[in-house]
Amino acid sequence: MTLFDKIKKISKERGYSIAEVERKAGISTNYLYQWKKREPSPKSLASVAKVLGVSVDYLLGTEDKPSATKKPVDLDKALSEEGMAMFDGKPLSEEYKKALLAMLRANKNSGE
Repeated sequence: MTLFDKIKKISKERGYSIAEVERKAGISTNYLYQWKKREPSPKSLASVAKVLGVSVDYLLGTEDKPSATKKPVDLDKALSEEGMAMFDGKPLSEEYKKALLAMLRANKNSGE
């Protein structure tokens, strides 16, 4: 599997398009497609790895574990399930979790 193929696969697992990964990593549009034929700069590779929540070594195939960083948290899932969300060492009340979800959804909808 090529570097680009690995990035494409992980991006899909994370729910990102290639364009979203490029935007979040601060690299130019279609730059990842160039990685099919040439090697990326270390800085760009590190930025992409950070966005995807994996190590550079994993992307390069020198490490089997996908993540040396924390995995992304699905806030919708964490706030929707009982007893899953905590703040300051204490569980959030159901009312507070509902309010947070409503705020996140309203913010998402206002940006579309």
